Amino acid sequence: MRETYAILHNIRSAHNVGSVFRTADGAGLTKIFLTGYTPTPIDRFGRERTEIAKTSLGATHTVPYESAPDIEALIIQLKEKGVRVFAVEQTEESLDYRTVSLNGDVAFIFGNEITGVEPGVLKLCDAHIMIPMAGSKESLNVSVCAGIILFHFK
Repeated sequence: MRETYAILHNIRSAHNVGSVFRTADGAGLTKIFLTGYTPTPIDRFGRERTEIAKTSLGATHTVPYESAPDIEALIIQLKEKGVRVFAVEQTEESLDYRTVSLNGDVAFIFGNEITGVEPGVLKLCDAHIMIPMAGSKESLNVSVCAGIILFHFK
């Protein structure tokens, strides 16, 4: 069975983090990595973050997660284990997610709600995938985007 990971990098909203945990539980994700300034379910004082707990509906207790301070080191570590790493981002190289076939273990990077995935991180990825937009808005909420991608590649 395929190992599937989500990397939440520099996500601002604790509500978005909780929502991704809930989606990850439903999609059977292997693990979530929280990098950069993404809030974790437990704060540095050992207290549960209420915003994450509320939107995750307890999924922080069923989906394994890890705080990884250095995303670049994490990507290298995952690749050394044979995991293919995909940035979910709109770039000139992005492939429509519906045209991508995946074999083996995968990790999807979801970036900041405003600025997306940083250029230095994009360079380390095996490929960039995107969700084509038909309306006037350029992107979806990061938790909605994660839901589409995680369930599509389930």
